[in-house]
Amino acid sequence: MQALTITLKQKLTLLLLSVLSMSFNPAMAKSDMQIMGEVQKAREMNRSKGDHSKHFKPVDKDQEFRGVYYGYLPCDHCAGIKMTLSLKNKKNYLLVTQYAQSSNREYYEKGKYIWDEKTRIVTLVARKDSSKRKLRIKNEGALIVLTSEEKKMKGDQDQYTLLRTDKKKSREVHIH
Repeated sequence: MQALTITLKQKLTLLLLSVLSMSFNPAMAKSDMQIMGEVQKAREMNRSKGDHSKHFKPVDKDQEFRGVYYGYLPCDHCAGIKMTLSLKNKKNYLLVTQYAQSSNREYYEKGKYIWDEKTRIVTLVARKDSSKRKLRIKNEGALIVLTSEEKKMKGDQDQYTLLRTDKKKSREVHIH
């Protein structure tokens, strides 16, 4: 019994000492307002340090015209050809064509595209058979289909224009 009281006395003494030491040494916790003020000061210091343009990657000219282009092209043996061209990341493309006739079959072509800055011509190289298609960039929202010799198609060039879907108000085009 005596051993039990000694252990109890030691524990009570230790507890009393720790409570007293905490009361004489109060915690110096910062308020939320103080912490937010310090964060705000750190942000201002980071902003004023200088030019942050080095953190941004420059836009590659090849990637400038990425997006989805859509249009109807004239056709000798049908009412028209619906064409959707998607210029994707890493110079990949997907071309979907569909003839305006009783069959609604879609044809898919995948491959890589090459951008020539001088001539403003995009060359599509098919993955399947390495065939090439040429398109000229008219402006940031339009591509014009060219012949394989990089010449204009016969007729009205507006009929051979693919418009970028995010630049055009409506994808609805009527075939006459």
